[in-house]
Amino acid sequence: MNRKEKEETISGLQKQIDRYRGAVLTNFRGLNVEQISQIRKRLRDEKISFHVVKNTLMKRAAKGTDLEKINPYFEGPTAMAVSYGNPISLVKIILDFVKTQPALEIKVGLIEGEVVAPGEMKNLASMPPKEVLFAQILGGIQMPAAQVGGVVHSLFQQVLGVLKARVDQLEGSAGAAPGTDQ
Repeated sequence: MNRKEKEETISGLQKQIDRYRGAVLTNFRGLNVEQISQIRKRLRDEKISFHVVKNTLMKRAAKGTDLEKINPYFEGPTAMAVSYGNPISLVKIILDFVKTQPALEIKVGLIEGEVVAPGEMKNLASMPPKEVLFAQILGGIQMPAAQVGGVVHSLFQQVLGVLKARVDQLEGSAGAAPGTDQ
């Protein structure tokens, strides 16, 4: 690869890095071409790219970006899966593939700027989607507010009941006042 080709490759990698939301580095040694094609297809269905990277070029492309945090992992045979959408689906697909093809070794992940060890990825994959988490948080916030509203409504009902009883009592005693003719 000549200098111009390297610069073009680095430029292309930098464009990919700028838009990423999640990346997982893997060691693909031990996988055959068919197995690599299988994971590429599964990832491509989710609009996730998976390609073998040249470590020295990737390190140069990562300078000044979040990916620089995982530079030490660009050693040996490296394939990188990059997600521009939901990074959790990337992690789930990779972990599912590792279950059936244990030869694929996860080196490290970088999810929205945070370095994630392979063991931590299992925790991420078991988390519910972001929308479900937001709904749970919102429900947790709304629950106390609804309870306070119920208590306040109950107090108002009690006060109105007492006032109505007093009005009825005063009307009843005013109608039967002593010394009045009906």
